[in-house]
Amino acid sequence: MALDVPSLDEAESLLARLEGLLTGCKIGSQLFTAAGPAAIERARKRGFRVFLDLKYHDIPNTVGAAVREGTRHGVFMLNLHASGGLAVMRAGAEAAAKAARDFGMPRPLCLGVTVLTSLDRTSLHREVGVPASVEAHVLHLAAIAREAGLDGCVASAHEISPLRLAMGAGWIIVTPGIRPSSSGERGDDQVRIATPRRALAAGANYLVVGRPITGVRDPAVAASAILAELSAP
Repeated sequence: MALDVPSLDEAESLLARLEGLLTGCKIGSQLFTAAGPAAIERARKRGFRVFLDLKYHDIPNTVGAAVREGTRHGVFMLNLHASGGLAVMRAGAEAAAKAARDFGMPRPLCLGVTVLTSLDRTSLHREVGVPASVEAHVLHLAAIAREAGLDGCVASAHEISPLRLAMGAGWIIVTPGIRPSSSGERGDDQVRIATPRRALAAGANYLVVGRPITGVRDPAVAASAILAELSAP
C-alpha cells in the first residue's frame, strides 16, 4: 500500500484500518516531506515493513549518506534512480551494507528505479532524450544496477518478463502502476499499468498499490478485494 497522503494523521488512520490485512507500506516523497521519519516509526510500530520510496538521485556521497539514514530507521526496502549511474548505485549499496553493520540491524533491499510508469516510448525519447524502447532502457539500467550491487529494480509490469529472463530468479522486481480489474485499468498519470494478477503472473516480487486502496471510501474493503482477486483460481 502506498501511503501517499499529506499528513501523519491520515497515514495513521490508513495504517489502523489496514493493520492485520496488509504487511507492508510505501512511504514516498509526499508523506516523508510532511512528516519525516515519524512516518516510518508509526508504520513500523504497527508491524508494517516500510518501503522508503524517495528515489535518491544525487552525487554518490549524498546518496550514500541518505541510504545510511534510511537504514538507520529500519526500513525494509529503499530505492535510488538507476539513471544516476554506476557510482551512485554502488555508493548506495555499500552505504546500506556498512550502516547495517554499524547499527546492528538488517540491511534493507536496495532497488534501482528504471523508467517511471508515467513515461511511454514517445516521452522517453522526446522529453528524456533516450532513443531506445522503454523495455531496452529498463534492461540497460537493471544490468547496471546489478553490477553496482543492488538487489533489484522498480519497473512496470510491461517489463517484468524480459527482466526475469535477463536477470534471473534472484533479482527483486517491485512493480507500481497496479490497477485492479474492477478499475478497468485506468492509469491516470501512469501509462504503463497492469492488474495485480498480471503483474504477479509475470514474475513481480512486490506490488505497489496506491489510489485503488487509499483513494476510496473504505480502504480495507478495497484491499480485501485485491487480495481476493490475487487468490482466485
